[in-house]
Amino acid sequence: MKPKDQALEVWGEFACFTRPELKVERFSYPVITPSAARGIYEAIYAKPNKDPEKAEFRWQITRIEILSPIDYIALRRNEVKDKASERQVQSWMNGREAPRPIWADGTRETLGTDMKGRTQRQTMALKNVRYRIHAEIRPWPTFENRLQSMEAQFRRRAALGKCIYQPYFGCREFPAYFELVEPHEDRAAPLGIDMDLGLMLYDVFDLSHPGTPESQPAISLFRARIRGGVLDVPEYEDDQVLKGTKVVE
Repeated sequence: MKPKDQALEVWGEFACFTRPELKVERFSYPVITPSAARGIYEAIYAKPNKDPEKAEFRWQITRIEILSPIDYIALRRNEVKDKASERQVQSWMNGREAPRPIWADGTRETLGTDMKGRTQRQTMALKNVRYRIHAEIRPWPTFENRLQSMEAQFRRRAALGKCIYQPYFGCREFPAYFELVEPHEDRAAPLGIDMDLGLMLYDVFDLSHPGTPESQPAISLFRARIRGGVLDVPEYEDDQVLKGTKVVE
């Protein structure tokens, strides 16, 4: 059974889709990446499972339409340098350890040190973004017979504005708002933009098999070309997608 096109119109005040080669300062791609688009769909409907054999499907982004002008804005943002691990959070929730705050700032008396827990970064972000994104559900083996049910669940949730967590545009402080639309509905046409973006981030994980919270990042890239305001996204399995780059933190 062929998956059906699931379209969303998404918009927000700010967005930043960071280029992976820039480690210190953030500079956004001019358009949302397939990875960030996938994250929006997963925020609405996903069934993650620590057991890969029980994972049911993944999202495949197929097309991104640009509906608002590409406009940059320079921001300076404070970012926390430390983060809590999943193991720490579980220990806190189960009462095995007392919660320990991650300090962004404070005096020597409160921190016990002059070292700050934050760093200030320059960010070249996008403002007033709006896209129409098209995607399909790709069931994993043994779950193909549940495709129609999974599509129906997604459509119910998206139509009601339900999400597992607030979708965002690259950074969590840049919320993304969404509306379910019909793929062939008569709506605003994409902007007449033609751009060759060169190699663009496709995804940060290996999409060839179900992942788990412990999965290691694996960068993939593709040559992105915008024609008439439309970015066509190849299948992950396509030879156009350059895979295999492992990322070690």
